[in-house]
Amino acid sequence: MPSSDRTIELISSEISGGKSTAQTVAARSLDAAERLNGELNAFLQIDRVGALRRAKGLDEGAGAGGALRGVPVALKDNICVRGMQATCGSSILAGYHPPYDATVTERLNAAGAVVVGKTNCDEFAMGSSNENSAYGPVRNPWDTRRVPGGSSGGSAAAVAARIVPAALGSETGGSVRQPAALCGIVGVKPTYGRVSRYGLVAFGSSLDQVSVFGLTVRDAALVLRTIAGRDERDSTTADVEVPDYVAGLGGDLKGARIGVPRALFGEGLDADVRARVEGAVDAYRDLGAEVVDVELPHAKYSIAVYYIIATAEASSNLARYDGVRYGFRAEDPKDLREMYRRTREEGFGAEVKRRIMLGTYVLSSGYYDAYYLKAQQVRTLIQRDFLSAFETCDAVLTPTTPTPAFRLGEKTDDPLSMYLSDIYTCMANLAGIPGVSVPCGLTPSGLPVGFQLMGRHWGEPDILRLAHAYEQAHPLAERPGVMAE
Repeated sequence: MPSSDRTIELISSEISGGKSTAQTVAARSLDAAERLNGELNAFLQIDRVGALRRAKGLDEGAGAGGALRGVPVALKDNICVRGMQATCGSSILAGYHPPYDATVTERLNAAGAVVVGKTNCDEFAMGSSNENSAYGPVRNPWDTRRVPGGSSGGSAAAVAARIVPAALGSETGGSVRQPAALCGIVGVKPTYGRVSRYGLVAFGSSLDQVSVFGLTVRDAALVLRTIAGRDERDSTTADVEVPDYVAGLGGDLKGARIGVPRALFGEGLDADVRARVEGAVDAYRDLGAEVVDVELPHAKYSIAVYYIIATAEASSNLARYDGVRYGFRAEDPKDLREMYRRTREEGFGAEVKRRIMLGTYVLSSGYYDAYYLKAQQVRTLIQRDFLSAFETCDAVLTPTTPTPAFRLGEKTDDPLSMYLSDIYTCMANLAGIPGVSVPCGLTPSGLPVGFQLMGRHWGEPDILRLAHAYEQAHPLAERPGVMAE
């Protein structure tokens, strides 16, 4: 069994105990990345030289590190790492190398982690299938004819294929939990303000969150504990104490209450997904938790609200890519106006252009009140729905995705169908609450299914404990197709 197929804690303990070295673990991870990337296209950059240099320094005692000492990790290509690229999956940032580390990168380095590469993603994190990358689609390790989910599909595939035990992605409307479900791994989105966004390239600033993929709930909790906390460089981070998420795992579920919004289990939900998620609900009853019905009456508006607010914020955030300061610039424009137009026309892909146009429209004079303002008002109603639900339960349980992984190209000509892939996940981003996706079995055709738990603000310990309890009782023992022996 390769080291990258083991948990973070086991890798770290073997290195600390002298049974292995950071260089050995890093080399195995790098070998796997290079061997599988032609099939998966999960990485946009594999940093063999830098990763082995970092691992050698750890072995020699330089920056001895902490809980992640010698653990290989991968970062989505919209998170800044000094000395590595940050293209956001876009031609407009081809060749861009940020001169600084994101806060989450600094904290991983301080804990002793080894960054082995930058992962592929939908362009500027806009997508649900990872087919919008300018550098080609990522393929699902369980079935390479299918999507891994998006927009953080590269990070999800890297963890699912056991290249690394954990990776960072970003969430705006479910871009970690959704691919986690489609790839059969754990994905955790923290409360908005729990993790710094400094060094994360912005898409929708009131929705974006750096989030975590892990092979297990414990692995994800360990990484989240490492990167969470107040950052003076990000005014949206909260000065709220970060608990020990790992220490909070374990114990029975006596007294725990799980809310199930039955209205969300109806039309549009794949029958195989419904069966696996209903099985997870029954499993919680068997574990001693009480299952109660809850209502989220405004959840049906979440996709519409999300795609108004997210596109509006994207329109503003992506205005900076104009060919003047950094990134791609159109060749030989006749004047400044043409340079702006051609740079954006040639540098952005179709989905990014679509969202910029939608966002500009909903913010325009005469439409702002009808669309953007109304969407913000309904967003408040969605937040209130969750506050009301949490008066009677500790977590809300829903499917993570309406379907298993779909085939590459299946939805590219139907944007509305693609957008509905986020129907269960974008609620948490709109409300700013934490969520975790947990694998709950396979369909008859062998594709992973996941359910999600959403908790109160700063309620990560509650949902992680509930997720861990289920995982311990029902581990996903199967391995993805690219790992089949």
